[in-house]
Amino acid sequence: MSRIQEIFAMKSSKVLNIYCTAGYPHLDSTLKVMKALQDNGADIIELGMPYSDPLADGPVIQESGGVALQNGMTIKVLFEQLKTMRQIHSNYSAGITVPVILMGYMNPVLQYGFEKFCADASAAGVEGLILPDLPIREFETEYGPVIRKYGLDFIFLVTPETSEERVRRIDALSTGFIYAVSSSSTTGKDKNFSDVELYLQKLQHMQLRNPVLVGFGIKDKATFESACKYANGAIIGSAYIKALNENPDVETTTKKFLETILK
Repeated sequence: MSRIQEIFAMKSSKVLNIYCTAGYPHLDSTLKVMKALQDNGADIIELGMPYSDPLADGPVIQESGGVALQNGMTIKVLFEQLKTMRQIHSNYSAGITVPVILMGYMNPVLQYGFEKFCADASAAGVEGLILPDLPIREFETEYGPVIRKYGLDFIFLVTPETSEERVRRIDALSTGFIYAVSSSSTTGKDKNFSDVELYLQKLQHMQLRNPVLVGFGIKDKATFESACKYANGAIIGSAYIKALNENPDVETTTKKFLETILK
């Protein structure tokens, strides 16, 4: 059982996945941010690999990615940072024990080398991947076997416009969980949660094999609670990045932000 599966085995509701951008606000912030998220209640950490053309990301995450790239963040640098994340650190009370998922886009991963990427991710202790621009057909025929070879979960995205047939196909291929995009827009946009709830009820009634986490537009306690009514949990990204942008003191900002969500 992977760390992701263990989380859902222990906690079937209100699973909190927080997105952060690798190398933001500073190049050496990655592990500090991850540790602060873990210490203050995040169940899963979704670590964004900055890219110059992030199709699904709104302005807040795009800007953080731009800063991280200027800071010198690359996939190679990221793996150097992550290779000790599961160890006990002299700087920290403990290493990272929560599941870690890498989220990014195919172009830089292919430039790095897809199999090398999967091998290095697995060696670093990463549990899963989210690559929104990897098509299902290519996953089935070419990339899925490589991902499985290195014991990584792969998380697909579905939207309110995704057909039931495609949702079931994705459910059959996914491991870890399904990422339910709250609407067909970029991250950080406000949503009408009455519409979102109808969509989530539809997914719930399908009795999918995988747990479902909701993302895009989850920004505070109210939207987190709404998302969790009909799903196993939710993903928060832009709101957390915005908080770090306003106050780059990682420990203080992270503690305060997660308290507003969980208490």
